Amino acid sequence: MDYCSVSAEELALTCFRGGDESSWAEFVRRFHPLIASVVVRVARQWGESSAQVVDDLIQETYLKLCADRLRLLQNFASTDENSIYRYIKVVTANLSQDHFKASRSLKRGGGVVVVSSDNELPNATLPASPAESSDRRVLIREVDACIRTVTRGTHGERDRQVFWLYYRVGLTASAIAALPAIELSVKGVESILHRLTTEIREKLVLPTRKGREP
Repeated sequence: MDYCSVSAEELALTCFRGGDESSWAEFVRRFHPLIASVVVRVARQWGESSAQVVDDLIQETYLKLCADRLRLLQNFASTDENSIYRYIKVVTANLSQDHFKASRSLKRGGGVVVVSSDNELPNATLPASPAESSDRRVLIREVDACIRTVTRGTHGERDRQVFWLYYRVGLTASAIAALPAIELSVKGVESILHRLTTEIREKLVLPTRKGREP
């Protein structure tokens, strides 16, 4: 499908419903100037001028837009052709404000802990019983701790984000590769997923099975 010809609203809703590589690429092309300008404006309000911090926050915004796409889809109400731009602007501003509030609170010892949505497992947004939720939280911590041990170095955080975008958010390798902050080809994303899945299986699954052998 040629997404260049669809309206901004239709494009965004397509991405929020899942989207593919080409839809997300077009989303970035159309909405990146808006998202970047909002992040820069909020950063300046908080006295932050570091280009690295701004770039990281823009990346975080894209990740959260992906992770929260179902909620965004439910909350969006169209009134005119510019509604989607206003909506993305408000969402980005709120995400940026929350980031700096949490950061400031932690620096002051406020004890606020922000758990990124990429620290959840697939289908974590689906209803679950209290027992299932508890088990899932335990598994999340175990998997995330395992990932951190095998994703160190320059690209460690990026590889970890790729893993959770795939297994938690449900994005395809193509959709992940289309995100500007990832800077990987589809094969590159698939390679990371294969490596991390294999290493996690070796560290978590195989030892458990061996421990159960008579």
